[in-house]
Amino acid sequence: MSELKPEPGLHFKSITYTGQAPGPRVIILGAVHGNEICGTRAIHRVLDDIDNGRLSVVGGSLTLVPVANPLAYARGQREGERNLNRNLTPTEQPADFEDHVANWLCPLLARHEVLLDLHSFRAQAEAFVMIGPLNNSGDLQPFSQATEERALARRLGVHRCVDGWLGTYALGVERRIRLAISAGRLPDARTEDACYGVGTTEYMRSVGGYALTLECGQHDDPSAPEVAYQAILRTLSYLGLTPTAAPAATEEMEALSLYEVIDKIHADDAFSRAWASFDRLARGDLIGTRHDGTPVVAEDDAVIVFPDAKAKAGREWFYLARANPEF
Repeated sequence: MSELKPEPGLHFKSITYTGQAPGPRVIILGAVHGNEICGTRAIHRVLDDIDNGRLSVVGGSLTLVPVANPLAYARGQREGERNLNRNLTPTEQPADFEDHVANWLCPLLARHEVLLDLHSFRAQAEAFVMIGPLNNSGDLQPFSQATEERALARRLGVHRCVDGWLGTYALGVERRIRLAISAGRLPDARTEDACYGVGTTEYMRSVGGYALTLECGQHDDPSAPEVAYQAILRTLSYLGLTPTAAPAATEEMEALSLYEVIDKIHADDAFSRAWASFDRLARGDLIGTRHDGTPVVAEDDAVIVFPDAKAKAGREWFYLARANPEF
């Protein structure tokens, strides 16, 4: 394998503030996807607040990463050469720019205890937070800090949370492997491996921390940077990094669990309408049509999440969720 040449003019940047009192080590990311800039704008605002004395870090430490993926950000698109929020792990032989990001970002995450990752999404919908699994000792995503993670989720100022990401992704991987075998080909080492579903939050949990992904709104929604900014302030005050009063918990939150992922099989697979995350489905509703005319219908009452009309063939087309009584 030939050596991958560095991208000219690009570098990785993080800024850390440390208080005088003890406290947790918190890291906040923006622009993991280069076209999701609400977090970048909010982080720059927080940097300005701290540097100009409007906000002080009195305890613990705070690391701010305005742009996690500088290539994708410079291009104004979701990915540089691939999706940074998949298969996030250090590698000795980087094969693309995102591998270089991972070799910088993963050790940085491992030096922290709490992660807030700020994102946005394509379709119009209300902001929501993605949370991890309940405490467990399983093989896929063992975890022991669900109580702390869910308590922070209730302080971000949003009213909906979603869990079940990695387990549902793994089910999709199992289906892709079966399809690959039935088609007489070897499974793809990346997209047909459950580890490909590992992004920033999953990696953070794997190294002993806890983590939340906040989806702050639609990409171009002018209110999304404010959602991100307020979530940062709430996180810092709740965890004792800043001296402001801690926010109260949001008691009324809609809690949903992902349970199914449906892939786009062919580029001409098409939705029946312009779906948005959290649109309600009734059993029998037509969701879309495969390129050969086969209808894709809801088998049960459900909620559609992350519908992606522009998904590539072989990638996630949409997810299904249902109410989570355990949150």
